[in-house]
Amino acid sequence: MGLDKTVADAAEAVADIPDGASLAVGGFGLCGIPSALIEALLHRTASRLAVVSNNCGVDDWGLGLLLRAGRIARMTSSYVGENKEFARQYLSGELEVELVPQGTLAERLRAGGAGIPAFYTPAGAGTQIGEGGLPWRYGADGSVVVASPPKETRVFGGREHLLEEGITTDYALVRAAVGDRHGNLVFHSSARNFNPLAAMAGRVTVAEVEHLAEPGELAPDEIHLPGVFVQRVVRVRPGDPAAERRVERRTVRTEQEGGA
Repeated sequence: MGLDKTVADAAEAVADIPDGASLAVGGFGLCGIPSALIEALLHRTASRLAVVSNNCGVDDWGLGLLLRAGRIARMTSSYVGENKEFARQYLSGELEVELVPQGTLAERLRAGGAGIPAFYTPAGAGTQIGEGGLPWRYGADGSVVVASPPKETRVFGGREHLLEEGITTDYALVRAAVGDRHGNLVFHSSARNFNPLAAMAGRVTVAEVEHLAEPGELAPDEIHLPGVFVQRVVRVRPGDPAAERRVERRTVRTEQEGGA
């Protein structure tokens, strides 16, 4: 692969993602999600996707678009409370869901990207996370068809810990504020959430960037994720509706409550 990792557009960047692929997708709520890449994937035919992401967007944006189209077969997430279609598909047995404590999910992605097969954590010890039995998939009649298995445990310093496996995926889709042609990425503020971790976990990582920098334009200390983890870079064009930044839940104060 040459040093220039840019591709023409989002459609080309996701063109080879096949049915049944596993995807790590960056973002938290609707902050920092790779919306242009998700939109491009929506217009292709890949289905039965196994997605690892902190959450699954909302009903009409982000990963919620792929979910509504019936393209996601399995989700590994830590929070799913903003998507009614997600709840419907999960409870009706159309979607398999593995819920993971948020810090554990972050570390599983980082560990997978760092080549660490597993690690111990106290998070979830003494609960169904460790003991097993959490419903992963329901049947049409409401019965539990697939349940989480028990996890291996070990005591360190008198405290029980669970063995958690690192996560690697076939592809990763992430969004960065700035990226250069070599794949070095800079994330803006809180968009530096799950994006670097998802990028590390993907065997083929695709980054959509708001500003495309030339090689050498980024100082080494500015870079949040080195290009060794990124295989494709696509610039999001200004005004592209697929790259719109949405607010997940807008809360304002009334004038009586002290608002302007």
